Amino acid sequence: MECRSGCAACCIAPQIATPIPGMPYGKPAGEPCINLDDQLNCRIWNQPDYPPLCRAFMPDAEHCGDDRVQALKIITDLEHATLPD
Repeated sequence: MECRSGCAACCIAPQIATPIPGMPYGKPAGEPCINLDDQLNCRIWNQPDYPPLCRAFMPDAEHCGDDRVQALKIITDLEHATLPD
């Protein structure tokens, strides 16, 4: 599956606990990454400072659903399911 241009669900829904360019303390769940442009595309995609966590994420139907709305719901639900009690 190819990543959908303008989706950004994986750049919004999950918490990123490691530093990323422009966000030295990581990113809280539900907060858009600072590296997204106005069209919801990553400005640093495939650049040397593209974070390892982001590099490891591979789009697939299970996580991305049929569209951006489904992707946000699926990834948000996964994020909530993995939070400590």
